[in-house]
Amino acid sequence: MRMHQRGFTLVEVLVALLIMAILAAMGWQGVDGMIRARDMSQEAAERTLRLTTVVGQWEQDLASLYESASAPALQFDGATLRLTRVTPDGAQVVVWSLREGVWRRWASPSVKRSFELQQAWLMSQQLIGNEDHQVRLLDRASEWQVYFYRGNAWTNAQSSGDVVVAPQSPALAASGVIVPRATLPSGVRLVINLGEFRLTRDVMLGPTQS
Repeated sequence: MRMHQRGFTLVEVLVALLIMAILAAMGWQGVDGMIRARDMSQEAAERTLRLTTVVGQWEQDLASLYESASAPALQFDGATLRLTRVTPDGAQVVVWSLREGVWRRWASPSVKRSFELQQAWLMSQQLIGNEDHQVRLLDRASEWQVYFYRGNAWTNAQSSGDVVVAPQSPALAASGVIVPRATLPSGVRLVINLGEFRLTRDVMLGPTQS
């Protein structure tokens, strides 16, 4: 007796193709989700590493403050923090600023002469964001504030601190001319919004070099 072979109908083929298409789509969504999760994880890891480096530089700058008659050691105006720090080659002016959602750092070349340090300080007050030696640190930054630890309390860095009378330079000291100068705080607190979280960092200041 002859056996008759039965093939697939068009409907069965279409159903099978539909099922395969659904499985392929589900598989692609799973792979796509894994890729996106991997990319997000890598981006978060890179941002965390960069933030660690940035905070380390912030602490290093504050740990190297330099007091002189040529430029203030530390100053914050609400938008920009300027400081003078010691380097292996002399002294330099460093500016930390928040501009258009980007946290930036600028550092002048190291100098050894008083008038050069004064020029660097004046230059730091005229930055527009595209100068040489200016580094783009972190994006998505906003709403930053700096506090100084003075009188056993954290106070706004823009408020007046204690003022002492000190010689402005050896030449002026010899002539008896003295000028008032604000004393440095014993600590600096940074509060900055970095998009997904708010960073608060306290740095206690040791003896400054002069």
